[in-house]
Amino acid sequence: MIIPLAFLLLAPPQDALVAKGFDHFYNVEYPEAVDAFRRAVEAAPNDPRRRTHLAQAVLFLVMERAGALESEMVTGANSFLRRPRMEPKAGEDALFHEQIDTALRLADQKLKSNPNDPEALYAQGVALGLRGTWRFLVRKSWMDALRDITNARKAHNRVVELQPGNIDARMLQGVHDYIVGSLPLAYKVLGFLAGFRGNREAGMETLRLVAAKGDENKIDAAILLGAILRRERRPREVIPILEDLRRRYPRNYLVQFELSQMYADLGDLEQSLAALDRLVELKKSGASGFRRVPNERIELARGNVLFWYEKPAQAIPHLKSATAGAELLDPNSVQLAWVRLGQCLDLTGRRAEAKAAFSRAAELKPPTELTRSSRRFISTSFTMADKRKMDLPPPTQ
Repeated sequence: MIIPLAFLLLAPPQDALVAKGFDHFYNVEYPEAVDAFRRAVEAAPNDPRRRTHLAQAVLFLVMERAGALESEMVTGANSFLRRPRMEPKAGEDALFHEQIDTALRLADQKLKSNPNDPEALYAQGVALGLRGTWRFLVRKSWMDALRDITNARKAHNRVVELQPGNIDARMLQGVHDYIVGSLPLAYKVLGFLAGFRGNREAGMETLRLVAAKGDENKIDAAILLGAILRRERRPREVIPILEDLRRRYPRNYLVQFELSQMYADLGDLEQSLAALDRLVELKKSGASGFRRVPNERIELARGNVLFWYEKPAQAIPHLKSATAGAELLDPNSVQLAWVRLGQCLDLTGRRAEAKAAFSRAAELKPPTELTRSSRRFISTSFTMADKRKMDLPPPTQ
């Protein structure tokens, strides 16, 4: 689950085509979601909301393939701002922008005849928000992304002015408040941010409101709130959100990974490993949604948790299993696996093997902050003092 610029829209329950797409979407079945939303667009090509649904599914398909939907990758020291751009497959960039451009054109047509059309303003805001997300994650164009997000927020501000009871339209306001409130001062003086100071706590409160009282965006607000609370090191508040999502979307394997990470952050190693054990059992049972999770991804998660709990000898077999099947992992997970293996080998006095693991990490493309930092440990040992410098502060809650 990621924090920045994620704008999701729950399916209207009376629409079977769209509802099918969102059933796949929330269960992390993005190829199936793309197919379902394609059919929904074909059935009603002049509906801008369906266009944004399809664009959103394409975006998350690219993100999942890059390993960008898990908290280990997007919080703490692993900032998106320092990660390489994502690489869509052939046709995905064109498909995404075709849907966004068409949605914006359809919304603009309605706004020309009625500038106060709340549905058109809402659709316009969603399309701009998704375009901003793509510019940020795929094109690494931070300024253009922030401008899109700010314009999206203005459109939804207008929706709230026209429809004060529209709680769903406040979700984007909450995300924008949090993002702007997290920016360095140098960014806050940008002209297009005039009038928006941002406030992280206010943003979280707005998301709580939408999660409690929203309609279409109720679940989405909860997901975004959970991602933000993860970033704020408040795992105790995240766990109930994840448990609710687990009940609602039983095929969503990412929830199990996130639960493991939250319990680890909370200091509960037993529950953290138990969450991974449940994932293994679900995979072995052939449970829908879990069959496709690589064993290597589970092994990496287990080894990573044991590394943070300073149990390197126990972590090594799991990390070796992960690196042995590296071709089944996303690029970011491959990098993490080799670096963690090198670190654990050094911590157990196996310098020659550690050097080889760090060398493998340093060779991986594209280079990232993680792989660049590993080069240092080709010539010098990684120590427990180095590990403890990496430790995040204790959770606030």
